[in-house]
Amino acid sequence: MSNINVTLPYGREEIAVAIPQQNLIGVYSPKDVAPVANLTQEIIRCLENPIDSKPLRQLVQGAKNVVIIADDNTRLTPTDKIIPVLLDEMNAAGIKDEQITIIIALGTHRFMTEEEIEIKFGKAVVERVTIKNHDFKNPEALISLGTTANGTNILVNKEAYEADFKIGVGSIVPHHIPGFAGGAKIVQPGISGEKTTAETHLLSVRAPRSYLGIEDNPVRQELNMIADKINMHTIFNTVLNRHGEVVGAFFGDTKTAFNAGVKLSRDVYATEIPEAADIVISSSHPCDLEFWQAHKTLYPSDLAVKAGGTIIIATPCYEGIAVTHGEMADMTCHSSQQLRTMVDNGEVHDEVAAALAIAWAQVKEREAVYFVSGGIQNEDVSKLGFTPFATVQQAFDAAMARHGSAARVTVLTHAPDMLPIVPGNR
Repeated sequence: MSNINVTLPYGREEIAVAIPQQNLIGVYSPKDVAPVANLTQEIIRCLENPIDSKPLRQLVQGAKNVVIIADDNTRLTPTDKIIPVLLDEMNAAGIKDEQITIIIALGTHRFMTEEEIEIKFGKAVVERVTIKNHDFKNPEALISLGTTANGTNILVNKEAYEADFKIGVGSIVPHHIPGFAGGAKIVQPGISGEKTTAETHLLSVRAPRSYLGIEDNPVRQELNMIADKINMHTIFNTVLNRHGEVVGAFFGDTKTAFNAGVKLSRDVYATEIPEAADIVISSSHPCDLEFWQAHKTLYPSDLAVKAGGTIIIATPCYEGIAVTHGEMADMTCHSSQQLRTMVDNGEVHDEVAAALAIAWAQVKEREAVYFVSGGIQNEDVSKLGFTPFATVQQAFDAAMARHGSAARVTVLTHAPDMLPIVPGNR
């Protein structure tokens, strides 16, 4: 019986697992698409060819204050390359750097440090314009704009709302809540209040399975409504390959430019797999910082595995479970239905965390989850409802013992950024 040694990214390192050749369905990654030849030229091309919009110079002309809403260091968007070009375009339209503010679309993530901000945005940008973390817990930093047609309370960053012109900068990648990240997601949850984020996240788990890869769904419609409410003018979205390199850029109307980018994103991240596996081994790369990000590994794995199968997650989680959601591990012992009842009865303080706990429970109720992480103690892994293992090899051997010598195995090397297409498994 010959084995294949499969290497997986594990944060800043790599780990390996030996898999019998006859059991392996395949090792899958986002497509290795070549990046654009010249990123600056691609950014300029994108700005000169807006989608369903006027060029940036025309749009921004006459604005007294401008807000750039940009994603944080949990995303690979090359903001340090994009934003200088945006600033130059705005300068050419008569907008001075001191009229421009960057608000980091943290959602409910922790604040970025000054060092992280300089790495993410570049020293030149830090020296040119004011950069602020979005403070989702501060009522004074938010403004209430009523509710959506579906009843979602709209609480958003007040400074962004009051800006004469705003543009969102991020990337389009498959995402379990709105189908794909990008577009209006830079507003919700990016610069929204905790209550708004809780309500859209809870909307996403009304369905029995995640919306991963489903372009039009109730959550995306809600995000678009919220972006409309703040008069979100435009987006600049990139599509990246698995190395974080730009393969295409899209600028223009928040909805139509996003929809155009989704087509390319699907080409990069959708992966056809011939059959559902008994065992799926998945790396959380590039979402390695904490499990609040690494949990995205669950949903592509769920699409690639059979009901009753085993998912093995390998994730470093350098900062533990969730820096800004300390109650997370205390609620994950409950079933998805118990959690819904607790939310309905007002028994949960952190409803954003409850929504993700429901999403995790839905996966655990279909499959077993084995967990390998140097950043989360075994006791806490067990609280999450997962089975801890010291190595991926040990987890795999245990899964083979569970499913038998004929078990079929799939490996996802960059699971959070993947969209498995498996016959009969949606």
